[in-house]
Amino acid sequence: MRPVVVERLMAVIDAALIVVSGIGCAAGYHIVTAGTLGKADVYAAASVLVAINFVLLTVVQHGYRLKNVTNLARTFRMTLTTWTGLFGALLAIAFTMKVSEEFSRGTTLSFYLVGLVVLLAWKIAAARWTAHALRTGAFANGRALLIAEFGLATSSNAVDDLGQHGYRLVRVMEIPAKDLASPLLLSQLAPRFEELIAFARENRVEHVFLLMNWSRQHAIDSILDALKILPIPVHLVPDPNAARFLRYPLVSTGNTFTAELRRAPLSWNERALKRTLDLVGASVALFVFAPVMLVTAILIKLSSKGPVFFLQTRHGFGGRAFRIFKFRTMRVLDDGPTIVQAQKNDPRVTPIGKWLRKTSIDELPQLLNVLKGDMSLVGPRPHAAAHNTEYEQIIGNYAFRHHVKPGITGWAQVNGYRGETRTLDLMQKRVEYDLWYINNWSLWLDVKIVVGTIALGFRQNAAY
Repeated sequence: MRPVVVERLMAVIDAALIVVSGIGCAAGYHIVTAGTLGKADVYAAASVLVAINFVLLTVVQHGYRLKNVTNLARTFRMTLTTWTGLFGALLAIAFTMKVSEEFSRGTTLSFYLVGLVVLLAWKIAAARWTAHALRTGAFANGRALLIAEFGLATSSNAVDDLGQHGYRLVRVMEIPAKDLASPLLLSQLAPRFEELIAFARENRVEHVFLLMNWSRQHAIDSILDALKILPIPVHLVPDPNAARFLRYPLVSTGNTFTAELRRAPLSWNERALKRTLDLVGASVALFVFAPVMLVTAILIKLSSKGPVFFLQTRHGFGGRAFRIFKFRTMRVLDDGPTIVQAQKNDPRVTPIGKWLRKTSIDELPQLLNVLKGDMSLVGPRPHAAAHNTEYEQIIGNYAFRHHVKPGITGWAQVNGYRGETRTLDLMQKRVEYDLWYINNWSLWLDVKIVVGTIALGFRQNAAY
């Protein structure tokens, strides 16, 4: 079976499951609640509309490509966000057009939940079947020739990859490096090319792949010239050096294509979405915690000498410096080249400061940093500038933490890596979690971290 057929079949199955779920939920709900089928034609039409839009949105996101089908985590995220966003958009349209009264809330909710569960279950089965089919070469139906530089056919992963994704190599022609370097390549190998062309005609070969060093421009041009009589496509496979870079997305920059070796961690749309969550979340949190912050400020003033707020230089997005706001919990206001982390039973911590640090209330003023745009609600925790400089020199990927805005809380913190980092291993583990967050960001992940932080806030023992 050809990959393109499989991809279309998966789209058809998605659509069929959605239509069946929609009609089934409508019929079941009305039979249980009213004893009748209700407006079956209306719900059938709505189900078809949902199915068409879901499939189209998935196609736009390349969700049916085989390599994406087997990426279950990506498929789950895409299915959840597409399904939820589609329902939200269609409900908004129905309300605007004043046709929402045609759909009962029970039917709509059951369609959303049942449809989502059915789709996710199907995605799991499809991912497993596709992965097995790719491993066994079930899609290798397109007959192809491979012309390779001697030794590359066995050392390159390209041969296995071609076999897994729809191409069956019916013949491999290897050419020694010294022949490829010769200016007389065509005349020297003319008999072999004539025999290869005859073989291609007899066996109805559909594709030719060239696997050789891309610096051999003369050899590539000569082979193309020799094969020009065959009306079939000729593909140049990346050599080992080029393959390292062509794994990255190709981006058009006018008439030139570039390999995007490192992309921005978040797209413009993702940054806008995250910023919206920050502004809404920080504003709500300031309103909710305003009484707590007022009482905290009074207690700090009454219990020890010094300012209410502690300001310290931290490094944010792109390594830019900013001043972070915290409630003062110590008798000192260190912000120099040498800063000692707070330790257990640290004599510098004030009595009220110990409680503030334990409950994380000392972090609440950072909501102001979020509103200013220096920080986000969720992101890698910013460290003091002195520690930042130190860790950048001894932890290889530490600087990648600055690819997003620092956060009041983060993935490392909800996984237990909070407070003092007594050893380098602890900091490396925190960095691993931070990098995972950057590479796997989603709005739902931010919400999950915020909820997890609230749940853990009053029972953390790692902050001194």
